[in-house]
Amino acid sequence: MSATILFVDDEPDLEALVLQKFRRQIRDGEVTILFARDGLEALASLEQNPHVDMVVSDINMPRMDGLSLLAKLQEAEDKKSTVIVSAYGDMSNIRTAMNRGAFDFLTKPIDFTDLETTIAKTIRHIEMLREVRRRQMEAERAHAALSRFFSPEIARRLAAVVGSDGMEVQWRDVATLFTDITGFTSLVETAPTQTLGQLLNEYVGGMTEIVFAHEGTVAKIIGDAIQVLFNAPGDQPDYATRAVACAHALDSWAQDFSARWKAKGVNFGATRIGAHAGPALVGNFGGNRFFDYTAYGDTINTAARLEAANKHLGTRICVSASVAEAAENFQGRPVGELMLRGRSEPLRAFEPLPPAKYEAPETALYAEAFAKMAAGDAGAMPAFAALVGMHAEDALAGFHLKRLLNGAKGIRIQLE
Repeated sequence: MSATILFVDDEPDLEALVLQKFRRQIRDGEVTILFARDGLEALASLEQNPHVDMVVSDINMPRMDGLSLLAKLQEAEDKKSTVIVSAYGDMSNIRTAMNRGAFDFLTKPIDFTDLETTIAKTIRHIEMLREVRRRQMEAERAHAALSRFFSPEIARRLAAVVGSDGMEVQWRDVATLFTDITGFTSLVETAPTQTLGQLLNEYVGGMTEIVFAHEGTVAKIIGDAIQVLFNAPGDQPDYATRAVACAHALDSWAQDFSARWKAKGVNFGATRIGAHAGPALVGNFGGNRFFDYTAYGDTINTAARLEAANKHLGTRICVSASVAEAAENFQGRPVGELMLRGRSEPLRAFEPLPPAKYEAPETALYAEAFAKMAAGDAGAMPAFAALVGMHAEDALAGFHLKRLLNGAKGIRIQLE
């Protein structure tokens, strides 16, 4: 590195001696040397030359001595590495200087070989500090970028080791959620711009906070749609359990959000959520210039199609068997075997239920009706009809009743 050194001393011969001693380094651009005759002149020089790397200062000088200058330098935000020069045997002042933050000291008469060695050592120290500051700034920039996607705890952990494992593209087993809002396109076309901006910012902000509370990763936000990952970038053995818990929390918050805005005269649609688990290609797909941590693969596409399936089923949350079976103490009811677009094999799906609804009598009645439908029992239709008669708001039961009335049999469902 090229270093700038400020010598502070009132001896008239020192400037010529220093310039002679360091002439080669000055000529080769390795050092730039400035001079001041006392502490006040040194402070003025530092104000004009903030790039000064180190200060070599005598103690005994007129107007402002070296110890007072050192105290001023330590008060500054950009502390300069300072070498104090004192008379031989003046250990009292040397101890005071070191206690006030001096990096090193020299004694008079100055041994220029010793001076050169001390300067080299100080410059190495400065280089080390610069590298520490550079890494700190890099970590802070990384943390700012990562905070857009990850919970604060994960962002701090990843920023602490920039470029660590987890950012590179790799296959990982993940659980992924997709969320979307019904009727959002119509809302965009009719709502005032200011209202729409406030609405969407509040919604995305609230949903993201819930994801972060469950230590999920926000992979994408496209308008009103949000894609969430679990078990990426870090390992989360309970990722399926987290995904189900997060889906419930998102659903509850979104219902409250919709009710609040409906009271203000804004018809905000329901949030639909789909979840699936399996292998996906995960990592930073932004190239060298951008950070775009996301995931691709059949697992991701399936989760998106489960989200869309809610529209046909009348549900708000629809998860695959891979999520339901891996989640601890999963509570929900079967939806059926869905034939999703792009898949040749049926996918067993479930509707997760909060504890109160799962334990309600109508859930047991649904299970009985579904079992009859799965077995091809003719009693399935009256069982669903009775359930819908008692609970007209049960959209999934109504969906199955309509299928059976239209001649469908079994639990395999073709979604158009």
